[in-house]
Amino acid sequence: MSLVVVENAGLEFGGRALFSALGLRVGEEDRIGVVGRNGSGKSSLLKIIAGTSEPTSGAVRKSRALRIGYLPQELEIHGGKPLLDTVLSSVPGRAALEQMLSDVEAELETASEADEQMALAQKLADLHEDLGHFETTYSRHEALRILVGLGFDQRDMERDIGELSGGWRMRAVLASLLFQKPDLLLLDEPTNHLDVPTVAWLAAFLARWHGAFMLICHDREFLNEQVRRIVAFEPEGVRQYKGNYENYVTARAEELTILERRAANLARERESAERFIRRFRAQATKARAVQSRVKMLERMETVELPTDERLLTFRFPPCERSGQDVFTLQDVGHSYGDHQVFSGIDLVARRGERIAIVGANGNGKTTLLKILAGQLQATKGTVRVGHNVKVGYYAQHVTDRLDLRSSIFEEVWRESAVDDLTQVRNALGTMLFSGDDVEKTVGILSGGEKARVSLAKLLVNPGNVVLMDEPTNHLDLESSEALAVALGTFGGTLLFVSHNRSFVRHLATRIWNVENGRVEEYPGTFDDYMERCRRLEREREKEVAEGGARPSAPGANAAKSSAPARPGDESSVKPTPSKSASGAVGSSTKGGTAEAIGSHAQSRAAAAEKRRDAKALRVLQRKVSELEERIGALEQAQGERSAELSKPETYEDRQRYGRLLSEYREDAAKLEELMRRWELAQAELVDQS
Repeated sequence: MSLVVVENAGLEFGGRALFSALGLRVGEEDRIGVVGRNGSGKSSLLKIIAGTSEPTSGAVRKSRALRIGYLPQELEIHGGKPLLDTVLSSVPGRAALEQMLSDVEAELETASEADEQMALAQKLADLHEDLGHFETTYSRHEALRILVGLGFDQRDMERDIGELSGGWRMRAVLASLLFQKPDLLLLDEPTNHLDVPTVAWLAAFLARWHGAFMLICHDREFLNEQVRRIVAFEPEGVRQYKGNYENYVTARAEELTILERRAANLARERESAERFIRRFRAQATKARAVQSRVKMLERMETVELPTDERLLTFRFPPCERSGQDVFTLQDVGHSYGDHQVFSGIDLVARRGERIAIVGANGNGKTTLLKILAGQLQATKGTVRVGHNVKVGYYAQHVTDRLDLRSSIFEEVWRESAVDDLTQVRNALGTMLFSGDDVEKTVGILSGGEKARVSLAKLLVNPGNVVLMDEPTNHLDLESSEALAVALGTFGGTLLFVSHNRSFVRHLATRIWNVENGRVEEYPGTFDDYMERCRRLEREREKEVAEGGARPSAPGANAAKSSAPARPGDESSVKPTPSKSASGAVGSSTKGGTAEAIGSHAQSRAAAAEKRRDAKALRVLQRKVSELEERIGALEQAQGERSAELSKPETYEDRQRYGRLLSEYREDAAKLEELMRRWELAQAELVDQS
C-alpha cells in the first residue's frame, strides 16, 4: 500500500524551478535515499511530504491517518520540560489518555451515587487498560534506550531541554521521532550533530526499522547501509533507481555512457545525411533521395546530454616542508573551571600524517584542535610546535571571521597565497561557487554557504598543517567526497574531526581516540574502532534492558555520573518487607514451609527459563543457518551473472544484457539486506551463546 503519492508536483522558488512533473510513491516499507547537489530541491521535497510546505503545481496524496515524523536540518525548540518527559510525551495520544484518566479520577472523588461510582470505576479501569497497552508499545524503558543510544547520560534525563545546546536539542528531537515509531520517517541530514559512535548506533537502529523512511545524508557509507531506492535530483529532472547509493552511481554512469553513445551515433547519422543533401541537392536524378534524407532529418530524435555538474578537480599547490615532528604533546591537560576535559596526553603528530580525532561529543575533540591551532592555551603540560610549521585552521564557527561586505571571490582571493586566478576559481568551484555566483556579497549568504566560503579560503592557503573540525557538515555528498579527494592531494599534515565515516576511511592513516578524559592513539584500524563501538553499544543496550548501570561508550565522559533516581522510576523502588494481617513485618506461622515452597517454585522457574533460552538459541541458530544458505545461493547466482555480463556476446544481445543486469541489481539489493540481517542475527547469537 502506498503511504504517500506525489503526482506531477513542481516547485518554484524566486522565479526558479527547482523541479517539475515529479512523480513518487512511498510504500509501507520503502527505504529511500534522496540525493543531489545543494539547492537542487531535496529538502524541499521532504518539506512538501511532511506538510510544512506546498508544491506550486501538482498534488500530494497521503493515506488516511498517516503518521509522519520529520527531522529538518534546522528547527526551533523551546524548553520548559525535562528531556525524558519530552520524549515520552511526544507520542500522539498519551497526553489525552493521561488527561482523561485525571478527569475521571476527579469525578470519582466527588461522585455520591452508587451507579455513578460504578460507571466511573469501570471507565477508570478501561482507561488504565488502554494506558497499559500504550505503555507496552511506548515504554519508558524504550525511551531511555533510545536516549542512551544517542549519547545522553543518565543525569541528562531530568535536565530541561532548553538547557541543551543546539546539537543536543536536535538529538532530543531525533530521539522523540524514533520513539514515536511513525509510519513514515523523514530525516534531513540526521548525522550532522552526531559523533562517530552515535552514527554507528543510529545505523544499527535504522537497520531494524520496520516502517518507511526517506533519508538525506552526505555520508556515502550511511546511505549504502540504509537505503534500497534512490531518488536523485539530476540536471534533467528527478530520477529514481533501485538499490543503494553505489547501485545508483553505477546505473547513472551506465545511463550517461549509453546516452553519449546514442548522441554520437545520431550525430554521425545527421552529418552523413546533411553531407548527402549538400552533395546531391542540385542533381535532379537524386531529388527523391535528397527529399528522403530531409524528411529523415526532420523525424530524427534529439538526445540532450545532461549538463555536466561534476565538481572541479582541485589539487593543493606544493607546500613548504615542515620539521619531522609537527606537534609534540607532553602531559597536556585542559580544564574549564572545575571540569577537567582531559589530562596526561603524550602524543606526537609527524609530517605527512593524516590523523582522525574520534570519540563522543563533549569529550574534548574541538578543545584539542583549538590547543593545536594556538586558539586556546592548555591548562597543563606543554605543546611544542615543530620547525617551519604553518597552520591552516577550519573551525566549526569560522564563518564569524568573514568580511560580510566583500564578494565571495574577493574574500577568497585575499586569502590566496598564489597569483593564479585559476587556483582560486577551482577552489570556489569545488565549494559549489561558479559563474556569477562568485560575485555575490558574503553577507547575503546562508550559514552553509558561508561555511563553504571559509573552506575555499583554506583550500587556497592551507599552510603545511591543516586542522579541520567537522568540515563536511554543510556539504552535500558529492562535495564531501570532492573535498576528501582534494585533501588527498595535500602534501602536508592533516588532523581532523569528522563524524562522516566515508570521509574518515578515505583519509585517515592514524586515529586519536578521545575517551574517558584521555587522548590516545587507537591501536587498530578505523574498522576495528567501529567494531568496538558496536560491541560496546550491544553491551550498553543489554545493561539498559536489565535495568543495570550503563557501561562507558567509546568516548563517554568520565566526569559524568548517574543522577539520583526519580520518584516513580523502577530504579528508585526498594523491596518492601511483607506484612501480616496484624501488621508485623516479616511474621509467618509457617516460615519453613513457605521457604520450601518458594525454593521449589524458584527451581521450576529457573528450569523453565533455561528451557526457553535453549529453545530461543535453537531458533536463532536455525535462522542464521537459513540466512547463510540463502546468501550462498545468491552469491553463486551473482557470480554466474557477473561472468555472463562480462562476455562480449552478452553485451551485443541488448535484451539479454538488460535482463541480466536488472536481475543482478535486484539480487545485489537482496544480498545486502540478507547480509545485514545475518550480521544482526550472528551478533545476537554470540550474545546468547
